[in-house]
Amino acid sequence: MALMPVTDQMFILPETREQPMHVGGLQVFDLPPGAGPDFLADLYRHVLTTEDIAPAFRRRAHRGPFTLGQWTWVDDPRLDLEHHVRHSALPRPGRVRELFALVSRLHGTLLDRHRPLWETHLIEGLEGDRFAVYTKLHHATMDGVSALRLLERSLSTDPEERGVAAPFAARPREERARRPGPGVGALPGAVLKVTTDALGLGPRMLKIAESALRDQAVALPASAPKTLLNGNITGSRRFAGDAWAMDRIRGVAKAAEATVNDVVLAMCASALRDYLLERDALPSAPLIAMTPVNLRQDEQEDGGNAVGTILCSLATNVADPHARMLAVKASMDAGKAGLAGLSQLQITALSALVMSPLLVNTLFGVHRLTPAPYNLVISNVPGPKEPLYWNGARLEGTYPLSIPSIGQALNITVTSYAGHMQFGLTGDRRSVPSLQRLLPALEKGLADLETAFGVRT
Repeated sequence: MALMPVTDQMFILPETREQPMHVGGLQVFDLPPGAGPDFLADLYRHVLTTEDIAPAFRRRAHRGPFTLGQWTWVDDPRLDLEHHVRHSALPRPGRVRELFALVSRLHGTLLDRHRPLWETHLIEGLEGDRFAVYTKLHHATMDGVSALRLLERSLSTDPEERGVAAPFAARPREERARRPGPGVGALPGAVLKVTTDALGLGPRMLKIAESALRDQAVALPASAPKTLLNGNITGSRRFAGDAWAMDRIRGVAKAAEATVNDVVLAMCASALRDYLLERDALPSAPLIAMTPVNLRQDEQEDGGNAVGTILCSLATNVADPHARMLAVKASMDAGKAGLAGLSQLQITALSALVMSPLLVNTLFGVHRLTPAPYNLVISNVPGPKEPLYWNGARLEGTYPLSIPSIGQALNITVTSYAGHMQFGLTGDRRSVPSLQRLLPALEKGLADLETAFGVRT
């Protein structure tokens, strides 16, 4: 029986009906040449024959008297693949609109805690000889980096390869790499180590605060303005996604002497500014984004969570795209400098402090009375660089879905794949009206940056 790490429990504890804590992925595939009408049905039946399931997909969350009330991971001896893997079809005409509507509904339902915390839906009927796969996993089970690595490992770069295993199938390298987790008896020592390491944050936090007084680029907790994105949420979700050529984004990054992630954040800043201006709801202070950063070591591929966080000013109060881009870059540089020299445990402790309002808001609803710690989460997860195939079906695109939370009703997650940046926007259906209007605003934001920095397209 493995004690659930603190970084996993942070996603179990705040879950409510209004705040499901799972992440998801929507993959769109082209049918292989010559595929018959039963291709997906046959693939579904083949997937259900999988016998050896990877550890992360076998375990379920558990706590009780023998765990001293602590959450643990236990293997489920009665795993039912037909519950976890489902075959669906879109209503006609099977447009992307119908696909997004179905995925929005699926993403708004809770996972069953009496079972391993994941589902996969094979969806046929998508126009253009395509099908889709939507998968959701509880964030306690796997973070976005783990999920993207799993996708990359489970598909093939060879369009002729057949018999490719399902993503949840066990692989020998995973079984060899699997290490037993700490038992309940390891809890006091783990807490002592985290506490001791976290104490080293005191001088660093003072240094960051002092730097913030001198450098307005540093974004501090509770400095975010209240917006329509920062109220109550419901359990209903809306999802939209689109992709942009990586060459366009890299062109702006090179001209601005920035990173690709800086440009992604600047695109989001522009889209949010236009979206809020359209509703006469743009605050005078800049929006603040919480941006996760990967702490995972190369050999860590067994799921779980290993992320830290940076707070970034989106400079949405700046009208000029050129100046806004430079302000976003300066804020990210300042945030990275604040983490420099910290150990992974110290960064985890600092990140837990930044994320603690998520739990407090869930338990006490104090977001109505206190400043927002940040306005939204924007994540950028590197993905596969080469085209991938599943039993001959080419992966056309992969769009991430994430977690709106109480007080933060919109989440933007981005991943790269085969020369494109693919944006997934997940929002509360009531608090973020007409969420899909952010997609053309993102295109406008990128075009404005290209013009501002003299990038030819």
